[in-house]
Amino acid sequence: MREDKIRQALIELLYRNSYGVVISNIVISLAAVYVLSSAVSVTWLTAWLTALYLLTAIRVLASRRFFSRKRDSGSMLRWAWLAAGFSWVSGLLWGGLGWAGFLPEAPIVLSFTVIVLTGLVCGTVPSLSAFPPALIGSILATALPVAVRTITTESDISGAFLFLLASLVAINFYYCRITYRMLRETINLRLENEDLVLNLQEQRDRAQSADRAKTRFLAAASHDLRQPIHALSLLVSTLAVLGQRGDVPSADARSLAGRAKSVVGNLGGLLNGLLDISKLDAGIVTVTPETVALRELFRDLHGEFAEEARQRGLEWRVVDSSLRVESDPMMLRRILNNLLSNAFRYTTQGRILLGCRRRGDMVEIQVLDTGPGIPRDQQTMVFEEFVQLQNPARDRTQGLGLGLAIVRRTAGLLKHPLRLVSKPGRGSLFSVTVPSIRAAPSPRPVEQVAHVGVSVGIMVIEDERDVLDAMVQLLTLEGHRVYAGRSTAEAQSAHAQASKAGNAPVDLIVADYRLADGATGFEAIQALNAYVGRPVPAIIITGDTSPERLKEVNASGARILHKPIGGEDLREAILAACRQA
Repeated sequence: MREDKIRQALIELLYRNSYGVVISNIVISLAAVYVLSSAVSVTWLTAWLTALYLLTAIRVLASRRFFSRKRDSGSMLRWAWLAAGFSWVSGLLWGGLGWAGFLPEAPIVLSFTVIVLTGLVCGTVPSLSAFPPALIGSILATALPVAVRTITTESDISGAFLFLLASLVAINFYYCRITYRMLRETINLRLENEDLVLNLQEQRDRAQSADRAKTRFLAAASHDLRQPIHALSLLVSTLAVLGQRGDVPSADARSLAGRAKSVVGNLGGLLNGLLDISKLDAGIVTVTPETVALRELFRDLHGEFAEEARQRGLEWRVVDSSLRVESDPMMLRRILNNLLSNAFRYTTQGRILLGCRRRGDMVEIQVLDTGPGIPRDQQTMVFEEFVQLQNPARDRTQGLGLGLAIVRRTAGLLKHPLRLVSKPGRGSLFSVTVPSIRAAPSPRPVEQVAHVGVSVGIMVIEDERDVLDAMVQLLTLEGHRVYAGRSTAEAQSAHAQASKAGNAPVDLIVADYRLADGATGFEAIQALNAYVGRPVPAIIITGDTSPERLKEVNASGARILHKPIGGEDLREAILAACRQA
């Protein structure tokens, strides 16, 4: 690609320089005819001048045609050889003038001829070096007739003149080589600078786009985080007012608890969506390709959305398929689940269709809806975080605006191309293309997991007193022995006191990531492992969703829980850690 651009630039330079050659041919030829007319036949000079002017006119027309037409890499070489042919014929005409003007008996004519030919030969170096064959052929065509004339003419100066002529040709060949290299290097540097400027412009545009996306992201995230916190604050205030009036009626307590749980669920959904995006950006999500039977996947998705379709009065149709594809089953299901959720959310009437089409060795899984559609200029935008074209008021019942962003990142991780076709008022088609598999899949063993409760010894480090007390109370109610503290030293002290009273096993460490005085959960876990004298399974609890932090935690081997966590999340993590041990 770069070589083609350099060649094109050199040939364009060759044709731009041809206009200067035209001017020199017109001016110098008239002077030559005037000087040589006293010693050379006027008829011969007239014929020579006519041929030169005709060639010059043809060269001008060819140059105008070259710059007015579109050119590709194949035609550029043909244009270069055409220019070379013109240069050779021009050189031959001037060589003919040198033949006629080599008259030792007429010193003035001879001197003028030598000066003209020397100037012309040297002048071709800057104008024709862009295409060396044109320059070499022009110089040879100019010099050979004069050399033949010199050899055939019996004169005392013939030998010296021939030597000077050969030296002139050799010197100009050398400078042709140097000039050609300089032209190539200059053009290459220019192209590199153009690429650099283009790259800088692209980086500037990306940075500006990222800055705008960050601003939009922070504004939307701030609003969506404040809303559930605001709702919780009002619920707590309501509970406080009821408490001041006496015992809280059980009905009111259940109602407040249910609404608080719903609000916390919405908040957790937002944070989990952000966490999913951070995990995908961090590259810590492992892809496990397997054979996926679309019939089973489609059947599960049909059952999952059947009730929602009934409630919304929508026609919900799934086209059965016996095809099998290769993908990560959980990630592929997540993509289709998000696409279908999006379709059901914005389709108020009509139907939604899930099906697939074979595309050679690929299978395109399609989700079609009769929703409002998406304008063409906004179709790229819908895959960004917190973008909801039909939800400017940020109604939480319409989702969080993270589903399609997760779809885009997950499909990119799986290397499954996404496609969106939509017309306003007609609906939308979202599709994901997956590799097809013809062979039947090998049966997978089914793991039988026994959900058996465990009671273990847990060291807990959490610098927030309220969170620490709540966690200790929960774990104690679950039947665990807890040695807790706001620092490593406090947890060790609690364990030491328990050891004095009897057996105090340590089976698990639970630590918050960010602790007081700049300490981290990793440091606390290492210190407690040294205290116990052996590696102990650990769980890190964090509210940090940055890709760098996720990579760090993932590399440590500790399990990770993201705030806010519920009792069931903590219970499952403890059970998994104990099984691993």
